[in-house]
Amino acid sequence: MAPYSLLCLLLFLILLFLGKRWTNKSFMAPRLRLGTFPVIVDGPFGVVSAAELIGMFLFLVFILWAAYSYAIANFELLLTYGDLTLQESRLRMLQMTVYRFGSMALSIIAFLFLPVARGSILLRIVDIPFEHATKYHAWLGHLTMFLLTLHALGYMLVWIIRGELLASILEWKSDTGANFAGFISYAFGLLMWMTTLPPVKKRCFELFFYTHQLYILFIFFFALHVGDILFSKAMGGIILFMLDRFLRFFQSRRTVNIISTMVFPCGTMKLVFSKPRNLQYNALNFIFLRVREISWLQWHPFSVSSSPLDGECHLSILVKAVGSWTSMLKENISNAVSVESHEKIPFSACSRISASLEGPYGHELPYYLRYKNLILVAGGSGISPFLAIVSDIFHRIKSENPHCQTNILIVWAVKKSNEISLLSEFDGIIPHFSDKLNIEIQTFITREPEPLLESAEVLKVTNSSGFSSSKDGSMSILVGSGNKIWSGVYFFASSVGFIICFSILEACYIQPFDILSWWYKGLLFVACMVVSVFVFGGVVVGMWYYWGKKASSDVKTQNDRERIDDKVVTMDITSEALASLSTFRYGCRPDFKEIFERMSKRWSGVDIGVIVCGPASLESSVARETRSQIFERSFSSHDSIFHFNSHSFEF
Repeated sequence: MAPYSLLCLLLFLILLFLGKRWTNKSFMAPRLRLGTFPVIVDGPFGVVSAAELIGMFLFLVFILWAAYSYAIANFELLLTYGDLTLQESRLRMLQMTVYRFGSMALSIIAFLFLPVARGSILLRIVDIPFEHATKYHAWLGHLTMFLLTLHALGYMLVWIIRGELLASILEWKSDTGANFAGFISYAFGLLMWMTTLPPVKKRCFELFFYTHQLYILFIFFFALHVGDILFSKAMGGIILFMLDRFLRFFQSRRTVNIISTMVFPCGTMKLVFSKPRNLQYNALNFIFLRVREISWLQWHPFSVSSSPLDGECHLSILVKAVGSWTSMLKENISNAVSVESHEKIPFSACSRISASLEGPYGHELPYYLRYKNLILVAGGSGISPFLAIVSDIFHRIKSENPHCQTNILIVWAVKKSNEISLLSEFDGIIPHFSDKLNIEIQTFITREPEPLLESAEVLKVTNSSGFSSSKDGSMSILVGSGNKIWSGVYFFASSVGFIICFSILEACYIQPFDILSWWYKGLLFVACMVVSVFVFGGVVVGMWYYWGKKASSDVKTQNDRERIDDKVVTMDITSEALASLSTFRYGCRPDFKEIFERMSKRWSGVDIGVIVCGPASLESSVARETRSQIFERSFSSHDSIFHFNSHSFEF
């Protein structure tokens, strides 16, 4: 625990006092960056950057080095056993080898939970957002289960040869590991791993999601199996995850008011939520949404579609009705809007949508401000975060920030023309850009060979007035990626609490009563972790909550005055503003090679940020072309350098 505490203390100080602010820096000369250089595009790992590939290589070197060190140690240990028969020597060597596999798995479990701690300081300091870190969790999970499988099968093979399989499996030792607890833990881990396989996960996502909640039992029986000393090697990452999960639980309990709703012709909904003024977020952040009327357990991630500069007391998202959960949400909202518009009764009286939010999560800083020029590639509702980016840049230009983008190209691929109505979100922004920012929108309607709408047709967007689920229904400020000081106090109070609890337990119970059982000491160790998070961390969370409540009450009157206009929004897709900036192409897909080459000639000698938000196939196509352009052009000082960034989210 001590190394994690010291490391996190250092990282908090860096984040608090020495954090970089790209908004205050000039654009740098174009250069290749390992983190935005896609090396592997197609394969089981998805898009892998050069930095990620180096990290994978170093981690593999660590695994191989550990295997080599353990092999040497096994040979040296075998020599101490004296004269053994050939068969017994082989069995001893096999047993020691599979034991080392378990030790290696234990080392990996120390890292396994770090990527899924959404507000982790370790992720924030290197600016790796949670939506990207989940793939690292998946990679580590596969490796963990591979090693644990070798560990379990190896021991079973030894026991079969010795004729003691059943007795050894059911054995619950006190002086060494509890075998039966280990097999229970492995069974839960295997069940979780099986649901992560692509065929199962794609067809039965809810099975994957609910099965993954078994991680609690996996960790519990794992601690009983290895005991307190070995479990302490992995506890740093686990307790960070526990702290994050505990904080998320308190944040998600609050019901958040929906200020307004908007339904577009394509079925996409815009939801605007109330938030406290002191809750900060970035244009590329995302939130998790739960609606109790649909499910008490399901949380769905959505990118934020508003800029933090749009308004200090609200936050908006776009939700496309493509699955059962989102379709039910659209039906609930549409029914409520219909009742409100026809029966003329308050919205809250006819229907109540109990929305709860977690987040916002994501990048610590708006990294898109690094680049002088941007290419934003979206697929369908993937346009949502780019609405936030354009709005954010617009507000920065209004404030005369000298370090803002000068050129933006938006490449948007949609299936049908009714999705064009989402461009109405640019309606209040585009006219102001003409003299300070060059913006171009290329829209590709892939499944329609020609326009199906009359040129003068107006796409109407239904908009409802806001409604409240509670009197004080703004988002909670209890979020790990929020206030840096409170986050630091929360972590260190829990760390100190664990040290106090375990020290008291060691001095007053374990040593006086000569407690030696591995599994029992592992149970006590887990109990100390739980107490440190729930009691010591809970005190800080309570203080944090009341501090936030007091801070929010100071600006409550301003928060109440900030509302979204209630009106019916119309958009003419042939309006002069859009016509001058937009190009609509039917029956084809974007030709990224042509687009990138044209932009490279037009924007020569600069860094070009490429951000993609859409399905995996779109992400792979953009990454492949980015890699090709880097290989062809990065050796000339006059050529532009493309930098690949993905905003796609996938569990």
